[in-house]
Amino acid sequence: MITPTQSTTPTTTQSQTAPQSMAASVASDFDTFMLLMTTQAQNQDPLEPMDSTEYASQLAQFSMVEQQVQTNDLLSELAMSLGSVNLEELASWVGMDVRTTAAFRFDGEPVTLSAHAVPAADSAIMIIRDSDGAVIDKVSVPPTEAGFVWAGTASDGTPLPAGTYSATLESYDGEELLSAQPVASYNKVVEAQVGDDTVLLTLESGEVVPAGMVTAVRTGG
Repeated sequence: MITPTQSTTPTTTQSQTAPQSMAASVASDFDTFMLLMTTQAQNQDPLEPMDSTEYASQLAQFSMVEQQVQTNDLLSELAMSLGSVNLEELASWVGMDVRTTAAFRFDGEPVTLSAHAVPAADSAIMIIRDSDGAVIDKVSVPPTEAGFVWAGTASDGTPLPAGTYSATLESYDGEELLSAQPVASYNKVVEAQVGDDTVLLTLESGEVVPAGMVTAVRTGG
Protein backbone atom coordinates (compact mmCIF):
# COMPACT_ATOMS: atom_id res chain seq x y z
CA MET A 1 0.00 0.00 0.00
CA ILE A 2 1.28 3.48 -0.93
CA THR A 3 -0.04 6.70 0.57
CA PRO A 4 0.79 10.10 -1.00
CA THR A 5 2.35 12.57 1.37
CA GLN A 6 2.39 16.32 1.45
CA SER A 7 4.59 17.76 -0.70
CA THR A 8 43.44 14.15 14.92
CA THR A 9 46.67 15.46 17.02
CA PRO A 10 49.43 12.72 16.57
CA THR A 11 49.38 13.18 12.79
CA THR A 12 49.84 16.95 13.17
CA THR A 13 52.92 16.50 15.36
CA GLN A 14 54.56 14.18 12.82
CA SER A 15 53.79 16.49 9.89
CA GLN A 16 55.45 19.39 11.74
CA THR A 17 58.50 17.45 12.97
CA ALA A 18 59.53 15.94 9.61
CA PRO A 19 59.81 19.25 7.68
CA GLN A 20 61.69 20.86 10.58
CA SER A 21 64.18 18.00 10.64
CA MET A 22 64.63 18.15 6.88
CA ALA A 23 65.13 21.93 6.98
CA ALA A 24 67.82 21.55 9.61
CA SER A 25 69.51 18.89 7.48
CA VAL A 26 69.47 21.12 4.42
CA ALA A 27 70.95 24.04 6.40
CA SER A 28 73.69 21.78 7.77
CA ASP A 29 74.52 20.44 4.30
CA PHE A 30 74.68 23.98 2.91
CA ASP A 31 77.14 25.06 5.62
CA THR A 32 79.25 21.99 4.91
CA PHE A 33 79.20 22.72 1.19
CA MET A 34 80.30 26.32 1.73
CA LEU A 35 83.12 25.17 4.03
CA LEU A 36 84.36 22.68 1.46
CA MET A 37 84.20 25.24 -1.33
CA THR A 38 86.09 27.81 0.76
CA THR A 39 88.73 25.25 1.69
CA GLN A 40 89.02 24.29 -1.95
CA ALA A 41 89.61 27.95 -2.92
CA GLN A 42 92.22 28.41 -0.21
CA ASN A 43 94.18 25.33 -1.22
CA GLN A 44 94.05 25.60 -4.98
CA ASP A 45 97.24 25.84 -7.03
CA PRO A 46 97.95 29.59 -7.46
CA LEU A 47 99.60 28.84 -10.80
CA GLU A 48 96.48 27.07 -12.06
CA PRO A 49 93.52 28.63 -10.23
CA MET A 50 90.07 27.11 -10.65
CA ASP A 51 87.85 28.91 -13.10
CA SER A 52 85.28 31.07 -11.28
CA THR A 53 82.53 29.63 -13.47
CA GLU A 54 83.16 26.22 -11.93
CA TYR A 55 82.45 27.67 -8.46
CA ALA A 56 79.26 29.18 -9.77
CA SER A 57 78.26 25.86 -11.35
CA GLN A 58 78.81 23.97 -8.09
CA LEU A 59 76.80 26.54 -6.15
CA ALA A 60 73.98 26.40 -8.70
CA GLN A 61 73.86 22.60 -8.53
CA PHE A 62 73.62 22.64 -4.76
CA SER A 63 70.94 25.31 -4.91
CA MET A 64 68.89 23.13 -7.29
CA VAL A 65 69.14 20.17 -4.90
CA GLU A 66 68.13 22.38 -1.98
CA GLN A 67 65.08 23.67 -3.89
CA GLN A 68 64.06 20.12 -4.83
CA VAL A 69 64.22 18.99 -1.19
CA GLN A 70 62.08 21.93 -0.13
CA THR A 71 59.60 21.18 -2.92
CA ASN A 72 59.37 17.56 -1.77
CA ASP A 73 58.70 18.80 1.79
CA LEU A 74 55.84 20.98 0.57
CA LEU A 75 54.33 18.14 -1.47
CA SER A 76 54.54 15.80 1.52
CA GLU A 77 52.78 18.34 3.73
CA LEU A 78 50.09 18.83 1.08
CA ALA A 79 49.54 15.08 0.71
CA MET A 80 49.21 14.65 4.48
CA SER A 81 46.82 17.59 4.62
CA LEU A 82 44.63 16.15 1.86
CA GLY A 83 44.64 12.76 3.57
CA SER A 84 43.42 14.36 6.79
CA VAL A 85 40.61 16.18 4.96
CA ASN A 86 39.52 12.93 3.29
CA LEU A 87 39.36 11.11 6.62
CA GLU A 88 37.27 13.88 8.15
CA GLU A 89 34.94 13.87 5.16
CA LEU A 90 34.56 10.09 5.26
CA ALA A 91 33.79 10.12 8.98
CA SER A 92 31.11 12.78 8.48
CA TRP A 93 29.14 10.48 6.14
CA VAL A 94 28.93 7.43 8.39
CA GLY A 95 25.66 7.19 10.32
CA MET A 96 23.89 9.80 8.19
CA ASP A 97 20.70 9.15 6.23
CA VAL A 98 21.17 10.02 2.55
CA ARG A 99 18.57 10.19 -0.19
CA THR A 100 19.44 8.41 -3.43
CA THR A 101 17.68 6.37 -6.09
CA ALA A 102 19.46 3.20 -4.96
CA ALA A 103 17.58 0.24 -3.52
CA PHE A 104 16.37 0.87 0.05
CA ARG A 105 16.20 -1.16 3.22
CA PHE A 106 12.75 -2.06 4.61
CA ASP A 107 12.66 -3.17 8.26
CA GLY A 108 8.93 -3.27 8.89
CA GLU A 109 8.39 0.48 9.19
CA PRO A 110 6.75 2.58 6.41
CA VAL A 111 9.21 4.01 3.90
CA THR A 112 8.97 7.50 2.40
CA LEU A 113 9.56 7.52 -1.37
CA SER A 114 10.16 10.57 -3.57
CA ALA A 115 9.62 10.97 -7.30
CA HIS A 116 8.11 13.39 -9.80
CA ALA A 117 5.93 12.26 -12.68
CA VAL A 118 6.57 14.04 -15.97
CA PRO A 119 4.40 17.18 -16.38
CA ALA A 120 2.49 15.75 -19.34
CA ALA A 121 1.35 12.66 -17.41
CA ASP A 122 -2.30 12.21 -16.53
CA SER A 123 -1.65 9.11 -14.42
CA ALA A 124 1.23 7.41 -12.63
CA ILE A 125 1.97 3.97 -11.25
CA MET A 126 4.46 3.10 -8.52
CA ILE A 127 6.19 -0.24 -9.15
CA ILE A 128 7.75 -2.01 -6.14
CA ARG A 129 10.35 -4.74 -6.68
CA ASP A 130 12.15 -7.08 -4.31
CA SER A 131 15.90 -7.70 -4.19
CA ASP A 132 15.61 -10.17 -7.09
CA GLY A 133 13.89 -7.57 -9.29
CA ALA A 134 10.50 -9.30 -9.18
CA VAL A 135 7.48 -6.97 -9.16
CA ILE A 136 5.58 -7.39 -5.90
CA ASP A 137 3.23 -4.42 -6.04
CA LYS A 138 1.78 -1.90 -8.50
CA VAL A 139 -0.11 1.07 -7.12
CA SER A 140 -1.75 4.00 -8.91
CA VAL A 141 -0.61 7.31 -7.44
CA PRO A 142 -1.55 10.94 -8.17
CA PRO A 143 0.81 12.28 -10.88
CA THR A 144 0.89 15.67 -9.16
CA GLU A 145 2.30 14.28 -5.90
CA ALA A 146 6.06 14.05 -5.28
CA GLY A 147 6.13 12.15 -1.97
CA PHE A 148 4.63 8.78 -1.07
CA VAL A 149 4.65 6.47 1.94
CA TRP A 150 4.99 2.75 1.22
CA ALA A 151 3.56 0.63 4.01
CA GLY A 152 5.60 -2.46 3.08
CA THR A 153 2.74 -4.64 1.90
CA ALA A 154 2.15 -6.67 -1.26
CA SER A 155 -0.71 -5.94 -3.69
CA ASP A 156 -3.03 -8.17 -1.64
CA GLY A 157 -2.18 -6.33 1.59
CA THR A 158 0.09 -9.04 2.94
CA PRO A 159 2.96 -7.60 5.04
CA LEU A 160 6.31 -8.11 3.36
CA PRO A 161 9.41 -9.37 5.17
CA ALA A 162 12.29 -7.08 6.01
CA GLY A 163 14.77 -6.80 3.19
CA THR A 164 15.99 -4.71 0.27
CA TYR A 165 13.47 -3.24 -2.17
CA SER A 166 13.43 -0.73 -5.01
CA ALA A 167 10.74 1.41 -6.62
CA THR A 168 10.07 2.90 -10.04
CA LEU A 169 7.55 5.57 -10.97
CA GLU A 170 5.93 5.11 -14.38
CA SER A 171 4.29 8.17 -15.98
CA TYR A 172 1.46 7.70 -18.50
CA ASP A 173 -0.46 9.84 -20.93
CA GLY A 174 -3.52 7.72 -21.45
CA GLU A 175 -2.12 4.30 -22.36
CA GLU A 176 1.23 5.68 -23.50
CA LEU A 177 4.18 5.20 -21.18
CA LEU A 178 6.03 8.51 -21.03
CA SER A 179 8.81 7.59 -18.61
CA ALA A 180 9.93 5.09 -15.99
CA GLN A 181 12.24 6.64 -13.43
CA PRO A 182 13.83 5.27 -10.25
CA VAL A 183 12.36 6.52 -7.00
CA ALA A 184 14.50 8.11 -4.28
CA SER A 185 14.48 7.12 -0.64
CA TYR A 186 16.62 7.52 2.47
CA ASN A 187 19.26 4.97 3.45
CA LYS A 188 21.69 4.97 6.34
CA VAL A 189 25.39 5.13 5.45
CA VAL A 190 27.34 2.32 7.14
CA GLU A 191 30.71 2.87 5.43
CA ALA A 192 32.48 5.54 3.38
CA GLN A 193 35.65 5.09 1.37
CA VAL A 194 37.68 6.97 -1.21
CA GLY A 195 37.18 5.75 -4.77
CA ASP A 196 38.46 7.08 -8.08
CA ASP A 197 38.03 10.84 -7.71
CA THR A 198 34.95 10.40 -5.52
CA VAL A 199 33.68 9.20 -2.16
CA LEU A 200 31.86 5.85 -2.26
CA LEU A 201 29.09 5.26 0.26
CA THR A 202 27.96 1.81 1.38
CA LEU A 203 24.30 1.95 2.38
CA GLU A 204 22.38 -0.12 4.89
CA SER A 205 20.66 -1.81 1.96
CA GLY A 206 24.04 -3.09 0.75
CA GLU A 207 24.16 -0.72 -2.23
CA VAL A 208 27.37 1.20 -2.93
CA VAL A 209 26.82 4.63 -4.48
CA PRO A 210 29.05 7.62 -5.26
CA ALA A 211 28.48 10.69 -3.11
CA GLY A 212 27.43 12.56 -6.26
CA MET A 213 24.19 10.52 -6.34
CA VAL A 214 23.09 11.93 -2.98
CA THR A 215 20.32 14.54 -3.29
CA ALA A 216 19.65 15.13 0.41
CA VAL A 217 21.21 14.37 3.80
CA ARG A 218 19.73 14.19 7.26
CA THR A 219 20.81 13.04 10.69
CA GLY A 220 20.52 9.29 11.04
CA GLY A 221 17.80 7.96 13.27
